[in-house]
Amino acid sequence: MQQPIYNSRSLVFKRPFGAVETGTQVQFTVHLPIEWVFSSVTLIIYSEQYEHNVTMEYQKTKGDCLYYRASFTPVDTGVYFYLFKLQKGDQIRYIKSLEDASGVINNGESGRDYQLTVYKPGYTTPSSIKGGILYQIFPDRFCRSGVEHPNVPQDRELRSDWGGLPYFLPNEQGEITNSDYFGGDLLGIQKKLPYLQQLGVTMIYLNPIFEAHSNHRYNTADYRKIDPLLGTEEDFINLCREAKKCGIRIILDGVFSHTGSDSIYFNKNSRYNSAGAFNTPESPYKNWFQFLKYPDVYKSWWGFTSLPELDKNNPDYINFICGEDGILRHWLRLGASGYRLDVADELPDSFIARVREAVKAEGEENLLIGEVWEDASNKLAYGVRRKYFLGDELDSVMNYPFKEAILDLLRGGHRSHFINRISDIVENYPPQSLHVAMNSLSTHDTERAITVLAGLSCQGKDRGWQSHHHLNFEQYRHGVELLKAAMALQYFLPGLPCIYYGDEAGLQGYKDPFNRGCYPWGCENRELIDYVCLLGKLRLASPALGEGALEFLDSEEGLIALKRKDYTGETIAIINYTNVSHNFSHNLKGYNCLYRPQQSHQLEIGPYGLAVYIRKNENNE
Repeated sequence: MQQPIYNSRSLVFKRPFGAVETGTQVQFTVHLPIEWVFSSVTLIIYSEQYEHNVTMEYQKTKGDCLYYRASFTPVDTGVYFYLFKLQKGDQIRYIKSLEDASGVINNGESGRDYQLTVYKPGYTTPSSIKGGILYQIFPDRFCRSGVEHPNVPQDRELRSDWGGLPYFLPNEQGEITNSDYFGGDLLGIQKKLPYLQQLGVTMIYLNPIFEAHSNHRYNTADYRKIDPLLGTEEDFINLCREAKKCGIRIILDGVFSHTGSDSIYFNKNSRYNSAGAFNTPESPYKNWFQFLKYPDVYKSWWGFTSLPELDKNNPDYINFICGEDGILRHWLRLGASGYRLDVADELPDSFIARVREAVKAEGEENLLIGEVWEDASNKLAYGVRRKYFLGDELDSVMNYPFKEAILDLLRGGHRSHFINRISDIVENYPPQSLHVAMNSLSTHDTERAITVLAGLSCQGKDRGWQSHHHLNFEQYRHGVELLKAAMALQYFLPGLPCIYYGDEAGLQGYKDPFNRGCYPWGCENRELIDYVCLLGKLRLASPALGEGALEFLDSEEGLIALKRKDYTGETIAIINYTNVSHNFSHNLKGYNCLYRPQQSHQLEIGPYGLAVYIRKNENNE
């Protein structure tokens, strides 16, 4: 077998592993075939500001390989990329990365440059939530308390058919207004805290709860008021207080890129008595927005005129959100434990940095998550390399790359491709960010996981098709098994598993609004709920899942065997992602079994099955 030339995921070739803080010496070693003799070997490492060419020194000859080594100590934060240049006279070759991070010698036309993420010293993320479990709630559709709420606007259609199909057709003007409400509220969430506690939930992420005139509430009307259909400020305070008694914290959705046009700030519909930016150029909010031709032409989010875009560089607006008495601190002081930033790509780095300052000023353990759909460590947005993970901005992000890797594997993907996709994120993210990433399988913006796994594709299909296509009995049963395996991966990979309300009850649905159905109280899939409760118990009984390093163990195709290891000990989870049984032959001597479906001398994992083993360090018991 040919020896590897370089692999950034192996300490043999790069030390230390993954992202580093500034001032850390990083050592690079390449193993060149002895017949490939070059006069010079150079490490080329660069960022958007700098390029460094470091001569690699010959170390030794071992077997049929020449060892060359160089060290580099980054003094500035940033995303660096690197490759190796080999030269002999006019002959030039490069070492670049394949999908599995192994190096290949070529003329530079194939492969990709390696990445090194460098963050500032002292960059920390909340330690107390690591190893926990998130639960995402779309407030209108989770639980209705039945309490009558005053001051609800008269133009809302209040549905009495809990669990009915959300309205999806446009009105006579061709607009989709999202104006039908099922009446889920904060008191309903509080009522279900014991249920969430049973699932092992340690943190709730709430989609927007501020006053807004749509059922999704991403068109904020008043940042200082709870939407009247959800309850009152006192209801929010009580919810946070009672949740904390259950060991559960609450984070809010921060929608700061835009407001609704129907808001006290813009007031296009003249709903409010105050002078909005649309009503008069003398409005105190006029400069918060970006008018191209006053008042009818203005910048809006992705061209939706009902969502006028805010100027995130306006000092007055920044102070309104981030100031000492601003919106962020107001809700944190009332009991919230952090925020998820909507469309983080459209918030300037300077604005996110101010948000972080405000959030952390109210408590270092407050969490700040960003909505980013790609690898957030190297994200380019509007031509700018983002700085989310360099130490001054986010704690972490919604981990969509993990979501896609898991779902693709369960839909017939290959083990090696899954491992490489996961390993890319693990290598690129600072560990403190990785361990608080929000690992979802479904969200309010994506199809339900069970539908993706077992249903027909909705690619190219309109809302009418999506509204009446559901899993048949066989698809649903198969989907439950697939979802179990997907959730097992979700719970044992680095990061925080995040259950999208109702996934654990078997709720299905295609894209918005069908992925936002009502929680099926009284019609839950108890098999799935019991399994999620089991996963919660296994996770909370495995300390190494909090900040443990990830290692994929050798196994046959059909199994994902992963080890999480830290100073407390080790946890091994073996997940079968196929519909046939597979044997796992790894030596598990010294491990205690936390869970396996059957006892046998040879460990056999049944279709879509799971086995979990743990070994604790004696000095940490």
